[in-house]
Amino acid sequence: MGLAVAPRSLRSIAARNSIEEKLDGNSGKAVSAVAGLIAVASVSSGAQAQQSNLPPVTVDAPVERPRPAASKPTAEQIRARNALRRAAQRQQAQQQAAAAVAPSPAGAVDRNPYADPAAPYKVDHVQASGKFPEPMLNTPKTITVLSKEVLEDKNATTLKEIGRSTAGVTLGSGEGGNAFGDRFFIRGFDARNDVFIDGIRDPAVSIRENFFTEQIEILRGPASSYAGRGTAGGAINIVTKQAGDVNFKRMDTEFGTDMTKRVTLDVNQVVDPTFSVRTGGLFQDANVAGRNYVTDDRWGTFLSTKYTPTNDIKITTNYVHTDLSGLPDFGVPYYKQGNVPVTSAGIPRGTWYGFLNRDFQTARQDFGTATTEYKVNEAITLSSKVRGEHSLLNYIGTLPQNPVTTNVNPLLWTTTASAQSRYQTVDVWANQNEATFKLDTGGVKHTAVFGVEYTNEDISIDRYSGLASELAGSGFTSNGAISGVNLYSPQYTYVSGFGTPSLTGNPTRYGVNTSSVYVMDTANWQDTIIVNGGVRYDGYNMSSSTNTAYLKMNSDLVNYNVGLVYKPMSIGSIYAAYATSANPFGSELDATGTDYGGVPANTTVLLGPERNKAAEVGTKWELADRHLLVSTALFQTTKDNARETNAAGLLTSGAAYRIQGIDIEAEGKITERWSIFGGLVLMQSKVTQSNIASNLGLQLANVAHQSFSMLTKYKLDGDWEVGGQAVYRSKVYGGTFAANTGNELPSYWRFDAFVEKKIDKNWTMKFYAQNLTNKLYYDTLYRSAVPFVAVAPGRAFYLITTAKF
Repeated sequence: MGLAVAPRSLRSIAARNSIEEKLDGNSGKAVSAVAGLIAVASVSSGAQAQQSNLPPVTVDAPVERPRPAASKPTAEQIRARNALRRAAQRQQAQQQAAAAVAPSPAGAVDRNPYADPAAPYKVDHVQASGKFPEPMLNTPKTITVLSKEVLEDKNATTLKEIGRSTAGVTLGSGEGGNAFGDRFFIRGFDARNDVFIDGIRDPAVSIRENFFTEQIEILRGPASSYAGRGTAGGAINIVTKQAGDVNFKRMDTEFGTDMTKRVTLDVNQVVDPTFSVRTGGLFQDANVAGRNYVTDDRWGTFLSTKYTPTNDIKITTNYVHTDLSGLPDFGVPYYKQGNVPVTSAGIPRGTWYGFLNRDFQTARQDFGTATTEYKVNEAITLSSKVRGEHSLLNYIGTLPQNPVTTNVNPLLWTTTASAQSRYQTVDVWANQNEATFKLDTGGVKHTAVFGVEYTNEDISIDRYSGLASELAGSGFTSNGAISGVNLYSPQYTYVSGFGTPSLTGNPTRYGVNTSSVYVMDTANWQDTIIVNGGVRYDGYNMSSSTNTAYLKMNSDLVNYNVGLVYKPMSIGSIYAAYATSANPFGSELDATGTDYGGVPANTTVLLGPERNKAAEVGTKWELADRHLLVSTALFQTTKDNARETNAAGLLTSGAAYRIQGIDIEAEGKITERWSIFGGLVLMQSKVTQSNIASNLGLQLANVAHQSFSMLTKYKLDGDWEVGGQAVYRSKVYGGTFAANTGNELPSYWRFDAFVEKKIDKNWTMKFYAQNLTNKLYYDTLYRSAVPFVAVAPGRAFYLITTAKF
């Protein structure tokens, strides 16, 4: 008898009921049901095989029992389940930590987290991700970002070198009422008090090192809605190195023909899955190429930590100390008859007019930042940042002024050595709190930021008195001078008889309290149309005092920005933007006189804020497989209610200026082997309104109206790289507000070059040539009627060794 096969419907029902009955604990009944089903199948099959007229066998289908209701887990079960989840999270974190501790490619361990990993010359995001949530391609503003790799290939160890080698940025001089330190003009407007560190203003006009720097962001155009007061031409944000999730060790050594000996260290350590620490240090002992006697010694350290107790909380800290010292260089006299500096009229370029036993310069900075971020949910993130800072700028230097060149014998030409001194301290406490909201409304993705900020800035500016010289025959202070110093061979480079310098004890003191509130929103519709805008209020309260006078003034500043981006393709954008900013009276906190932007306590002149407006239209494209960002922008910035000194010598407002131009930039790599970073900026400036008729139509001072810079690098076979940098600056006029066409710095080209060899996965060597042609060029022009200029460094060669583990 053949085997009988049960119908498929009966087999499926029997199997389902068998499983369910097993779950119910009715195993005996399940066995009986299966046995009965087999028997029925056998009989049915046999009957079908022998005769077809037998009556059919009827089998009752099993009745499906109701499923028991699911019971809620007990408290003990919930605790057990959560414990298992936490254990899984710890295991995952340990695996990630193990991956972090595992050796990484030596070239990538300390890479810039904001840059394109495949093209480190190209930065994709700025640090302020809440205020600028979109990538650089979609941001309606010209922002030049120098990544760590760009800084290295420029061999730019100070912020001043960035100003010297970046298109659209011009270096400015310290004035009689201003500090001799970092001073920059961006798009033609003074930005010396518009320097930020990790998004918080650094009002100390100091001398800044780059060893602790991850990248430098130059925001062009008014930025008060992002950054607060000032920022007429733009702002500079220094992004510090932060603790990361990958272990590495790095050491750089540098030796140069200008007697440079420099060592930097950078170490990151993952202590456990929730805590990382990064620390580094700097030592430098150096001279300055092409200048006699001038020294440039530095040391510093930084410490950064990151603590992530949960996935939603991150706490970071950062502390930096820098100490820069040496014999200062305040330049050479300006030969007015020839309309050139004396070093362009035959005086040796290395001639220094200071005093070896008196002159000195010290610039120290200590600042620490603590930041807490709490991710409430996927839509809301809260952050709070606290900053404390103390800075010191302390120097006595010699200004060579007013050369006497009437003698027919140039060897008898003389100059006047005038003492210039400063003892300036800056203390800052700041608290910045932000709430970032990410949400979708009708297909539009919003990133909105609401922020409040409070900053307290205390500045004290004193000078030295009691200086005396046997040769001078009488005491002299910073207002005095020694005349008759030979231009060719200054006989006062070392003399005895100077008294011990002492401070006057009557400093100019500024106290500034700023309370700010701002709101910004970026709306992205299908990555095709992006609109952003923001408004900011700054309550600026300032006091000025000396031992005998006190002055207080307040300003309420409201500024805004708006931008529209259209993306015709995913790799390109076209944008238009408009922004405002304001410079309150007395906001140049390193100044001691109204002519220089300060507010002395005994002044009787109080003026309203300067108002700045800017419009910009441009386009940005990511080319070369999206590893090259190319941008072009047309811009115009106007300043109204500008300050100027009228014909009677009184400071007034009511002047107006205009600067317009084109900004072209490219950063990234063109091919797998060829990288570039640079730009071209062409500007026109004009005094459009003035109380002095002769100023109308003049160009502005301290502006290189045409500037170009290009850094390029090419990879050869065998792990070799060759590269270089070209920098061009047009002539710069001297003056205060409007241009003084009688004094000017000549235009120049400067070229650098380097060759780099990757010895193995850990070691790299670079040979760098600075100012390859030994071009004689100048950084700054002092504005006075007896001006002097700062000579830029000459040719020098450096051997740089990098070790990464």
